[in-house]
Amino acid sequence: MGATAGPVWGRAEQQDFRSRVRGTLLGAAVGDALGIPVDRLGVDEIREDHGPEGVVDLAPAHGRRGAVSHLTQLTLFTMDGLIRAQVRRDTGVWHPPTDLHRAYLRWAATQRDWGPDLRREDDGWLAREEWLYVRRDPTRTLLLGLGDEVMGTLDVPKSPEAAGPEVVPRSAPFGLLVGWEPQLVMQLAVECAAQTHGHPTACLSAGAYAVTVHALTRGESLDGAVRQALALLSARPGHEPVSQALRQALDAVRQGPPGPAEVEELAGAGTAEAVVSGAVYCALVAQDVRHGLRLAVNHGAPSASTAAVAGGLLGALHGETALPPAWLAELEGRPTMLELADDFALEMTQGPALHNPTGAAPAWLARYPRGS
Repeated sequence: MGATAGPVWGRAEQQDFRSRVRGTLLGAAVGDALGIPVDRLGVDEIREDHGPEGVVDLAPAHGRRGAVSHLTQLTLFTMDGLIRAQVRRDTGVWHPPTDLHRAYLRWAATQRDWGPDLRREDDGWLAREEWLYVRRDPTRTLLLGLGDEVMGTLDVPKSPEAAGPEVVPRSAPFGLLVGWEPQLVMQLAVECAAQTHGHPTACLSAGAYAVTVHALTRGESLDGAVRQALALLSARPGHEPVSQALRQALDAVRQGPPGPAEVEELAGAGTAEAVVSGAVYCALVAQDVRHGLRLAVNHGAPSASTAAVAGGLLGALHGETALPPAWLAELEGRPTMLELADDFALEMTQGPALHNPTGAAPAWLARYPRGS
């Protein structure tokens, strides 16, 4: 697996890319935070608790407003793993799925340890962020998939029947590999999805989401990005349920004003492809980010997953400045997310200046060690 030479990074291009990286990560996290308090509640229950319009602002969950779930935690470790893969490439070792698996194992350690273990010198800085050492309702599938050192692969996946939506949100950072060809982005997302969710529709949904983010980050429209994902999916065995779900999202845009019933019809099954479909629809009909995310949480389908995916799409499309400032101000872990997003943008645009096979900036290797 490899990458292309990538784009030429002028100053304006670097600024735009950083804005989209920040937008993707923060947008997904805000969607997650908005959806957690009502995740898997019915519309009537949501309105009973939050008023006739449902959720219109961040609400308390896990003891605070703006709390994020395991969906955001894993997305952060995806981004960390991608940076580490680039750094490890200098050693002649180039197998990103293994580097991502190591990153996910670092997340799994946060779910069982009391706090950072400073004796693990190869953990890097993200695994030492104390606020990440909380359990935020990770599914049994995730904990089982990452419960040992064995890496699931497409040939021998973990949990072969698992098709849940939680595998999708963490795949957004793969789409930010703008120097890679789209088919390689999809392949990496699919392979890494199999580390916890082995059902083909779950893996292909993660891949479809990643390549949609990839096209958006390269400047494509959302409609055009989804159609590019459909074209790539068509070559994959077993793609039909995922392709059908995306086409349903595109078709639904032309069938009247958006509302909870429309989103629930698309996302209500609660599977990975259903949630991607609902999220794509919310992003397509969104008047702005706030409108799109409110639409993505006020329904009877999985609210946190749907809104996290929709937020990632809208953030990649519009950049960080389109995100609601008041929601960002209360977002748990925002300083960490900004730091990680900027590191990712720096690595992707200036990597050769930070490290190469003959030398490296010591501070960068301290943050992203070449070890495990």
